[in-house]
Amino acid sequence: MLGPYGVFGLFFLTIVGLIRFPNKPEKVFGVLMVSLVLLRLISTEQLVDSATGTSVLSLVLILVCSLALEKTWLLREVAKSVISANYARTWGNLFVFSTLFSAFLNNTAVVSTMLSPIRNNPHHPASKLLLPLSYAAILGGTLTLVGTSTNLIVNSMVIKAGYPPLSFFEFSKVGAALVVSCGAVLVVVSRWLPSNTKPQRAVSDYFIDAQVGSDSQLVGKSIEQNGLRNLESLFLVEIVRDNQLITPVAPSEIVLAGDRLLFSGDIKKVTLLNQFSGLSTFASENGLPLQNLSEVIVRPDSRLVGRTLKSVGFRALFDAAVVAIKRDGKRVSGKLGDAKIKPGDFLILAAGEDYHARRNLTKNFFLLSGVETERTLHPWQEHLAVLGFLSALAGAALGWVSLFDGLFVLFATLLFSRTLTPNEVLQRLPVQIWLIISSAIAFSVALENSGGTALLKSWIVSLGSYASPLLLLVLIYMVTWLLTELVTNNAAAALLLPIALGVAEALGVDPMPFIMVVAFGASASFISPYGYQTNLMVFNAGQYSLKDFAKVGIPLALTYGVVSVVGVTLVYF
Repeated sequence: MLGPYGVFGLFFLTIVGLIRFPNKPEKVFGVLMVSLVLLRLISTEQLVDSATGTSVLSLVLILVCSLALEKTWLLREVAKSVISANYARTWGNLFVFSTLFSAFLNNTAVVSTMLSPIRNNPHHPASKLLLPLSYAAILGGTLTLVGTSTNLIVNSMVIKAGYPPLSFFEFSKVGAALVVSCGAVLVVVSRWLPSNTKPQRAVSDYFIDAQVGSDSQLVGKSIEQNGLRNLESLFLVEIVRDNQLITPVAPSEIVLAGDRLLFSGDIKKVTLLNQFSGLSTFASENGLPLQNLSEVIVRPDSRLVGRTLKSVGFRALFDAAVVAIKRDGKRVSGKLGDAKIKPGDFLILAAGEDYHARRNLTKNFFLLSGVETERTLHPWQEHLAVLGFLSALAGAALGWVSLFDGLFVLFATLLFSRTLTPNEVLQRLPVQIWLIISSAIAFSVALENSGGTALLKSWIVSLGSYASPLLLLVLIYMVTWLLTELVTNNAAAALLLPIALGVAEALGVDPMPFIMVVAFGASASFISPYGYQTNLMVFNAGQYSLKDFAKVGIPLALTYGVVSVVGVTLVYF
């Protein structure tokens, strides 16, 4: 078995690997875990325990359960009220919304919900709002135990090391000061953000036709009031009213009964239209659901060529209805039913029960793969997801039930009610974070097994006359912050916490200040777009450059660092 120096060697090789392959942290940590096993630095039982502990599974459960919240009205309805014509008011609304919701929900989900409304808003350049959105979500995540995955990772490793778990609002003592101080700096530096123009939409997007019924709640309200400008990956291109075409569509345009709203965008998002009462697609008018879609190309010798969908009797011919049409290189306009079909047109079909048995399909179409649309929830499922999630967090915050027990019951309820399906869970299972935290816990065990903790303790004791606990605290924060910017927030927290706990033990002092500086340092990603998921999400969406991150992020990072270290020192020393 390798000695302590070999374990420290693996530690530094892991850091080198993370810097060399910043987009593949799960593979680097996977190599670390395999190395620990092959070099017999940990036992099989310790390996399994590292991946299946209650604290680790609590982290996985909260990320999985938050998937249901992404499909509910909660974030969507709030998002509609954030954007206004006044930039200062919009900025303030966005900051308050992002920080408060990120304190209790996964901050990645909060940023994901706001991306589309901000990109499609008609009042302000998205680049003036998206970076403040990401920074606000990071700051909000520092307020509570569940605000960010880094806090949950730190808590998991603290419990694994034999210390009491961190309380739900333990982070709020310093986190509130960070939100106020960094928020004030962000107000000032936001003026340096670029005003990047919105990129032109591709003409190859699918064209989707939906009609407003007489009983629709959309009637009498403007496009902006109805939230029709804020749909994720769907853009309202034009309105057909009394055979007249309205394009471009102004945000103030009032929706009338009988209007046909023509969208362009990602066909997988077509189920978002089900969220609006009284809005029916061409397929739903034919009595076919949007969950069973197929993509086809019209053959040159098809009987459809030169004819409209309405005149050809499409449903009777194929037991299917056209949901959307795409014509490469050209824009389709007008009612979907009145569009004349051309060879090579791409069609998305809502299929009936007899669709696949029809013998005329291959004569008229080249058949492509099926299209899996995003599943929407029934109103009772949305309420169940929101109330269940809030109840689980409230129970944990008040000490009525452990976080794991509350989340486990919520997860089972979401599965039994089909609010979440097993397929959705498997597709979005946070395997990367799970592997990182499991590997990091395994590394801390290997550090103890090899005598690395004892060696570290002897080093610290020998340095006792030269380095005070406060100086070592600042040093640990700096190293954690640098790793966060160079690698990722989760990797930085997972790698540095065992070292921080070893330093505290060697000094014979309370480990809490060292635990907290690692947690806050791992969330201090403001200069690099690659250190934190929310930064990466807005990087391309806002058309930012690395210079934009540095210009705005450096003052924020300096403020955050000073307040973090001073706050931790005042509260815990």
